[in-house]
Amino acid sequence: MLFKGAMALAWKDLYTEWKTKQTISTMLIFAGLVVIVFSFAFDPMNTTVKAIIPGLIWVIIVFAGLLGLNRSFTSEGKNDTIHALIVAPLDPSSIYLGKFISNLVMILIVEIISIPFLFILFDFKFHANLLYFILTIFIGTFGFVSAGTFLAALSSNSRSSEMLLPIILFPISTPILIGAVQATKIQLISPDKFASAISWMQLITAYDLIIFVACFILYEYVQEV
Repeated sequence: MLFKGAMALAWKDLYTEWKTKQTISTMLIFAGLVVIVFSFAFDPMNTTVKAIIPGLIWVIIVFAGLLGLNRSFTSEGKNDTIHALIVAPLDPSSIYLGKFISNLVMILIVEIISIPFLFILFDFKFHANLLYFILTIFIGTFGFVSAGTFLAALSSNSRSSEMLLPIILFPISTPILIGAVQATKIQLISPDKFASAISWMQLITAYDLIIFVACFILYEYVQEV
């Protein structure tokens, strides 16, 4: 029942987004603007400039992700559908899980489109292990979305939820982002130090599990508030 309800809610959100394309288009436009502005601000042909690419990847993920996370619960409040979800015969944790899945899928779609576009525009020669690079992006995104979905629900009733969410999300997600940037940097810039990247990935994975389990358990209490 838990996973069935979560998948039904995730499907509802993704189907609605497929029809309107409001959130995903906003996220993609933001990601494209960031890439284009940085490509004009720095010379893509300069080899030293390529050192900013790992950080730029996570700037795109974080700030484009915030746009999607903000709307994941505020959109439910417009038609008061959040109360329908509360009274529905669903486990409260399945609401969190469903929102988490839909948020994760949308952010992954943005990454699949924007990261190759970034590499092309900066003429970046990719020499990293593709599998580990994808895994690094995924586990970093997983932890960020885990915390972001929970805190988006927590801040959704606030009148200034757009400002409140980044304030409470960044301190919690900082260990994930630091580890993700470091692991990405090592893989793209210094692949000879791959063992260090593995250590950062292990740290991110451990933090992801703690955050996800804590948010999954505590969501019921957030819903009551």
